[in-house]
Amino acid sequence: MNSDENCVEIVNRSSRKRSFPNQHNLKQTKKRVVLGELTNCCHASFKSTPSFIKEAGDEECAKRDISVSAGWVWENRLLYAPLMYQHLHSLEIEENRRPLPDYMEKVQKDVTISMREILVDWLVEVAEEYRLVSDTLFLTVSYIDRFLSCRCLSRNKLQLLGVCSMLIASKNEEISPPHAEDFCYITDNTYTKDEVVQMEGDLLKILDSEVSTPTSKTFLRIFIRAVQEDDMPQPSCSSLEFLSWFLVELSLVDYSCLRFLPSMVAASAIFIAKFTLEPEKHPWGMKMQRCSGYTTSELEDCVLTMHELQLNRRGSSSKAIREKYSQHKFKSVAALPCPSEIPVSYFEDVDE
Repeated sequence: MNSDENCVEIVNRSSRKRSFPNQHNLKQTKKRVVLGELTNCCHASFKSTPSFIKEAGDEECAKRDISVSAGWVWENRLLYAPLMYQHLHSLEIEENRRPLPDYMEKVQKDVTISMREILVDWLVEVAEEYRLVSDTLFLTVSYIDRFLSCRCLSRNKLQLLGVCSMLIASKNEEISPPHAEDFCYITDNTYTKDEVVQMEGDLLKILDSEVSTPTSKTFLRIFIRAVQEDDMPQPSCSSLEFLSWFLVELSLVDYSCLRFLPSMVAASAIFIAKFTLEPEKHPWGMKMQRCSGYTTSELEDCVLTMHELQLNRRGSSSKAIREKYSQHKFKSVAALPCPSEIPVSYFEDVDE
């Protein structure tokens, strides 16, 4: 085991998957190496449903993001949609909202790419356990990368940064967000509430209180709505939506995807999702080109990178996202077969 992997083990004991007759005799069924050479071993336990989680079945929770997507007011889309997209795009390219694509090489000395991957993979599980909306997860990862782009961090504080990022993102996105104590608990009290509050303040300073920023999930909603207006069959629309979610979440784990704008990641997810479901049809027409502002040639690099992620060709050890989207409530889109190669002709720009 190299130094990157000589990390503290986080054991996610989910109340949904286990009974707890004897806490001492619990069998560990999921271990995750995480975050560096810590002297203590963190056993994060989900012994009971936290108080801030409202009673809801898995199917209902799976629909929460769909309701957000369907809740957009589109009657005046011809008037407002271009202005909305233009505004969101202007925000995503602001320098203070963008992480450095090479901060691991230029800023960090102790934190590594593999540690970041492990952290994000674990945070996916935390978001699932606490039933947080996916926007919270996307903002969380954005905050982490923006902080690490500005400040060198020791590996034993990386998990603290992760939970504090999710704490701030939850306050921004959730109706009933978890409290600082909940995030202390989820790390088995590796960090105190005072440490969480201190890191929260440091993070807000780095973010310059710019906590509302567009993510790839933000743009994905716009693009999915455009696809749904093309009279696709409802089952296909649903599968395309879940598959697109799966693809953009895979991009969160991959450090190399930081070089792409969130809107490009979202557009590439639509491209690959349509290609996966209907490989014989060109996935990118003039409507999507006008809606996204991207030609197929401009998307090529991002599409090929995300296609490799979909096929798991990049040697990632993360499993949480694939397990999440293998569930029935997400139509098991992680298991959908996808052609191993995308035709070169699909990257030729479409004419009017």
